[in-house]
Amino acid sequence: MEQKFTGTVKFFNESKGFGFIRHDESPKESFVHAKGLIDEIQQDDRVEFELQEGRKGVNAVNVRRID
Repeated sequence: MEQKFTGTVKFFNESKGFGFIRHDESPKESFVHAKGLIDEIQQDDRVEFELQEGRKGVNAVNVRRID
């Protein structure tokens, strides 16, 4: 099973279909593409996600909003 991470959506451009998530546990940020979303997201949403190697580096996938 993949490791789950939590964070906050720093930015998400709905028309272009991508954005970035700030991790809670570190100063890291992860790229997120619309294909990796389970729920719709917007800036400042709290999310849970997994990380997966993509064509251009590590991406956030299986992204879900949390309370």
